[in-house]
Amino acid sequence: MTALQGSLLDLADEVVVRPLRGLTRMPLAHGAWVDVLPGWVGGADELYAALRRDVPWQAERRQMYDSIVDVPRLLKFYGEDEALPHVALGECRDVLSAHYRDELGEPFRTAGLCLYRDGQDSVAWHGDRIGRARDLDTIVAILSVGAPRDLMLRPRGGGTSIRVPAGHGDLVVMGGSCQRTWDHCVPKTARPVGPRISIQFRTRGVR
Repeated sequence: MTALQGSLLDLADEVVVRPLRGLTRMPLAHGAWVDVLPGWVGGADELYAALRRDVPWQAERRQMYDSIVDVPRLLKFYGEDEALPHVALGECRDVLSAHYRDELGEPFRTAGLCLYRDGQDSVAWHGDRIGRARDLDTIVAILSVGAPRDLMLRPRGGGTSIRVPAGHGDLVVMGGSCQRTWDHCVPKTARPVGPRISIQFRTRGVR
């Protein structure tokens, strides 16, 4: 397993959730958009270490065609009534809820965590379309800690993809019709990469 190499740009000694200043919005086709804010959370390597240690990570197996296969990453989902594993995640959720209140119309309530242990861990092309997001616009906010991995986006059904590197406290927010009209993935890579944890904040009834 590859070890995490800390960021030379993040010198914070403790975890700091910064204001959402400097968000850059990228308009996409079909009414979708992506907001990006590099280095939103300071001390992100400290947060990575705490989550890696304290989260009860789960390995899952899923049906894939005619076989049952291992999910190529570790997972933990926190429902809206569950305590989050680090106080900073609650702060992140509150800041995001306040910032996107007018567009979203409701607060973020759940947090799904994924641990990508190395370049062979991945998630295939998909949209978060389970529940209300199948028919309605929503917003999914992703905080990444640990080593950067590429988050790829492309129009649903295929087309030119967009690459968004995410790690070391970076924030990527997918909104508008993004979950319905675009897909996203974290592809496998043969490059030597360190581990990464992504935290996905969603509203009630969206997975």
